[in-house]
Amino acid sequence: QVQLVESGGGLVQPGGSLRLSCVASGSIFGIYPMGWYRQAQGKQRELVASITSDRRTNYGDSVTGRFTISRGNVKNTVYLQMNSLKPEDTAVYYCNVDLIGRLYWGQGTQVTVSS
Repeated sequence: QVQLVESGGGLVQPGGSLRLSCVASGSIFGIYPMGWYRQAQGKQRELVASITSDRRTNYGDSVTGRFTISRGNVKNTVYLQMNSLKPEDTAVYYCNVDLIGRLYWGQGTQVTVSS
């Protein structure tokens, strides 16, 4: 069994910053690709950022230059540094891990950008 726990969401003003964290635990033997997705109310889930086991990164067009994904020193820990936040970044943010084609998801953490 694999569990993912996200943390770090909250309410922030436009232009502010937040840092999300995600830890994957359980039956994981090795280092695997991980990613962050988000789902705004009434919209489909979309890719925010992903990182491979060797730390290559990929970003959604709407966050490039503002968000940074990184891996922690603890195996299968990933962070999302979000800067210059906009109201349109408001969404539930989900972390996932890709275990050779099988995706596991966390429960999500709410990010609200509002004045």
